Amino acid sequence: MTGCLRSRPGGILPVLDLMAGHVVRGIAGRRHEYRPLAPVCDPLAVARSFRERFGLSVLYLADLDAIAGHPPALSLFQALQDDGFSLWVDAGLKHGKDAEPLLQAGVERVIAGLETLAGPDELAEAVRTCGPERLVFSLDLRAGVSLASQMWGDGDPLAIVNRAVDVGVRSAIVLDLTRVGVGQGPGTDALLTACRQRWPDIELTAGGGVRGLDDLRRLADLGVDHVLVASALHDGKLTPADLAAFLSGSSPGNS
Repeated sequence: MTGCLRSRPGGILPVLDLMAGHVVRGIAGRRHEYRPLAPVCDPLAVARSFRERFGLSVLYLADLDAIAGHPPALSLFQALQDDGFSLWVDAGLKHGKDAEPLLQAGVERVIAGLETLAGPDELAEAVRTCGPERLVFSLDLRAGVSLASQMWGDGDPLAIVNRAVDVGVRSAIVLDLTRVGVGQGPGTDALLTACRQRWPDIELTAGGGVRGLDDLRRLADLGVDHVLVASALHDGKLTPADLAAFLSGSSPGNS
């Protein structure tokens, strides 16, 4: 891959936020306010609806219970995989070795989130445990401020990404939690642009507040490879025609 910005990302990743066995609606990272989707909140049923309606079978799962310190929902991960889904999973890794049960469960990509990681040494251990092809580092932000522990030293987002790349990370997510589910767009354009310019060869994923087709196209123009989407799919703001048009580079309704 060259340093040129690409015109389309590699894929749309529908997000399932999981809490107590249900799919919940994310609201600005305020997890105490998350509530199950209505009328359907069973994870397998929601995942199947994404596949049937949009043709999407690679899912991003945020295991909010595991992120809060509980064991990961391995049986649920297995049920989804048995039904033909591939999974990117954030299960609240604190230490690199915490990735081992996820790898043994067959998870395709393991998310190491800045919010829960103990520090850069543990990220390096996660890269060694998973291999750079299966480990994805998530640069977690709140209103533009990184959620880094003191172990990271400089809390500057670009300095953190630089340390992540130095320890072997080749795939990164940029996610501002305050943007999730509030319909204001990701709000990370400048940071995404800087990441793509400085590290043209990393796989780059964006999410948080994607509203519709225009946001997808803008992120693609910034050189993003994958886009995390939740509310826009749940609420019908993105239609199958929108996704088909986006991935083909045409306008909705055009062949």
